[in-house]
Amino acid sequence: MDFWNIGGEAMGAVRFWLANLYTRRKLTLAGQYLILQLLIIAVVLAGVITVSLTQATNNFEKIEGRRSLSAAESLAANPLLRVLLPEAEPEMGSALPAMGESVRSTSGLQFVTIADPRGTVVTSSYPDEVGTSILHPESAVTEGRGWTGEIWRNGNHVLIAQVPVLDDEGKMVGIVSAGQSYPSTGEMIQEIAPNALFTLVISLLLGTSGSVLLARWVKHQTRGLEPREIAELFEHREALLHGVKEGIISVSPDSRVMLANDVAIELLQLPSHCVGKTLDELDVVPQVRHALTTSQELPDRQFLVGERVLVFNRMPVKTARRDLGSVTTFRDKTELTLLEQELGDSKATADMLRAQTHEFANQLHAISGLIQLGEYDEVVGFIDGVSFSRSKIFEDVSACIAEPTIAALLIAKSSVAAERGVHLKMAPSSTLGRCEDQLARDLTTVIGNLVDNAMDAAAAAANPEIQVRIEETSELVRITVRDNGEGIAEDAMDEIFTQGFSTKDSAVSGGRGFGLAISRLVCRRRGGELAAANVQGARFTATLRK
Repeated sequence: MDFWNIGGEAMGAVRFWLANLYTRRKLTLAGQYLILQLLIIAVVLAGVITVSLTQATNNFEKIEGRRSLSAAESLAANPLLRVLLPEAEPEMGSALPAMGESVRSTSGLQFVTIADPRGTVVTSSYPDEVGTSILHPESAVTEGRGWTGEIWRNGNHVLIAQVPVLDDEGKMVGIVSAGQSYPSTGEMIQEIAPNALFTLVISLLLGTSGSVLLARWVKHQTRGLEPREIAELFEHREALLHGVKEGIISVSPDSRVMLANDVAIELLQLPSHCVGKTLDELDVVPQVRHALTTSQELPDRQFLVGERVLVFNRMPVKTARRDLGSVTTFRDKTELTLLEQELGDSKATADMLRAQTHEFANQLHAISGLIQLGEYDEVVGFIDGVSFSRSKIFEDVSACIAEPTIAALLIAKSSVAAERGVHLKMAPSSTLGRCEDQLARDLTTVIGNLVDNAMDAAAAAANPEIQVRIEETSELVRITVRDNGEGIAEDAMDEIFTQGFSTKDSAVSGGRGFGLAISRLVCRRRGGELAAANVQGARFTATLRK
């Protein structure tokens, strides 16, 4: 157990040393693998040596313990020893020393000691032991049983066997002790050195070859990049991914999200732990799935996600071996789309005014011609007709609409409708006071889009007509636009507000079919709603809170 604890501490130190060495020297991948293999080999070799030493020690105790015990029992069974030992005294006579030396030399042991029943040495292979006691606290020889154990003698580790000497009546008349010193660690290492050296050489060859081959295989998988280069590349990628203001999301061929930055998670309304999950598991809306999984022939596809207009660009990612899916970038174009819509309305109003200027010029030319022809009565009648037509439109609008921006828009739309053969009229109950600037801009967007759509829908009717009703309360403004066209198909009632965002792409700047979707977006942003119904044609009702 101590060995394994030491090994664990050693591996921790190795990791720390490797990290410092890698930081200072910038080792290559092959070099790191080689050093790691060498350190592992060194640790394993140290473990093998430790285990071998332990096994050698166990084998020594097993073999030498049996031999020592056998030699001691052989000497204790000698009849002459049984006769001489009861009367023996230390350093008296030569028979007992001769018998002990004979057994020692025959068995190949290091020492043989003979003692009296009290354990006092009578003769020994070590003369300095004569007169001393050989009894050991753990020895069971005084109980009449043989014992094998280890002791320390003058700093030497000794394996010893002790056997009682019994006379014919079974009485213990002495003790025989025989043993062998443990071999030193150096001697045991010398014994196992050839095998350890052979193992070391083979391990070095295999470790070096394996390190080089493994490093080459890993570098092939990492396109030749070293670990520090991979780490730097990852850090730069993370910084780039989370530093851009556009949303970035990568989807695998099986529709699994592989990468998504913070902007993508926010704009697509995904959970923070979306990476690794499929689009089905994330329950993404159909238009997002369409944008992330279908091929894109034209750039800047626009989709409505929640209350945001997002512009998507999808790029397939493939290698020579397999399809990796796609990477899609997108940005929030909501405010820009609204500004484009307002700019378009302003441009349309300017165009209408230019058309009216051109119409007035034509009317002035007609008046001038009549005067030159002397048709003064016709001149008066023509002027009265034009004046009545213009004043009627102005009076109908200005009587109920006090906001100049909305009044100008409705007058301009009336002129356009008249040119297209559509009659636009204001509901008598309409009323709208002056509004703050942002509300006026939002009303311009909503009314302009609804009137344009109504003119398109009513154009096919026998007597095309549009009615606009604007009602104001202390909390909200309600706009109702009706036409006498064919109405809205029931299966398209919910889709008309997402047209141009879900399935239709357009090369036209700003896309097509965005009017109703933008109008609903403006209404919802102000806490209102835009709804459609069929009432002898199409009826759109928009509410905007002040």
